[in-house]
Amino acid sequence: MHFTKKKYVHGKRRSLGEKLSDGITKYAGSWSFIIIFLLIVLAWMMINNYLKDGSFDPFPYILLNLALSLLAAIQAPVILMSQNREEQRDRVRAELDYAINKKAEREVQDMQKDLEEIKKLIRKIK
Repeated sequence: MHFTKKKYVHGKRRSLGEKLSDGITKYAGSWSFIIIFLLIVLAWMMINNYLKDGSFDPFPYILLNLALSLLAAIQAPVILMSQNREEQRDRVRAELDYAINKKAEREVQDMQKDLEEIKKLIRKIK
């Protein structure tokens, strides 16, 4: 099995949920997410400070706190799901590497035996 295509693990296609969790994790771990997220939070605070009496979420920003808590509560399990999938892919890669290494070791041992036989034949010829 080759790992040129990331959508397969043990020949199995990724489900929609797996694709979604991988995509969210990839985006949530990027600088663009952090910058956009900070801009949204700053805009939220500035709008509510500017509106003062008509603000939809005054100073302690309870609604913002709720939104951030909800984001963290959803994001954490999604990241864990993606990490579990990555661990599964790593395990498959390790198993394949082990099998390849064992095969290479057997081939090297066979070549060493062949070399010893060739040496013996050369000694007999001399």
